[in-house]
Amino acid sequence: MSSRRDRRALYVISVAAELAGVHPQTLRIYERKGLLQPARTQGGSRRYSEADIEHLRRINELTEMGLNLAGVKRVLELEAELEQLRRELDEARAQQVEAVERTRREFRRDLVPLRQAVVRYGQARALFDN
Repeated sequence: MSSRRDRRALYVISVAAELAGVHPQTLRIYERKGLLQPARTQGGSRRYSEADIEHLRRINELTEMGLNLAGVKRVLELEAELEQLRRELDEARAQQVEAVERTRREFRRDLVPLRQAVVRYGQARALFDN
């Protein structure tokens, strides 16, 4: 999960390209293919954040593994979906733990203490005579 600072769009296209180790034209191609969505200034200039730079590095990693851009896009979509599902699972687990604890507290309140004693068979009545 990235912080607010990682999401601040600070870098112009030439700096972002240099930081990611690609040509600025490559960034434009990635944007056209839907792999990247940089922020825009009011004048329409692209601005890239630290998170965008990391995203570009992941794209490079995948292309170096031999994936074409369509494959890269699909892998990135699946990774994002997996991350979302993990967050949902973590949330569901936390809710489940809380539900179990709430139920335990509820039942603990309803329990009545029982005096425990060792009694020989046939003398069980003695437990209830007091």
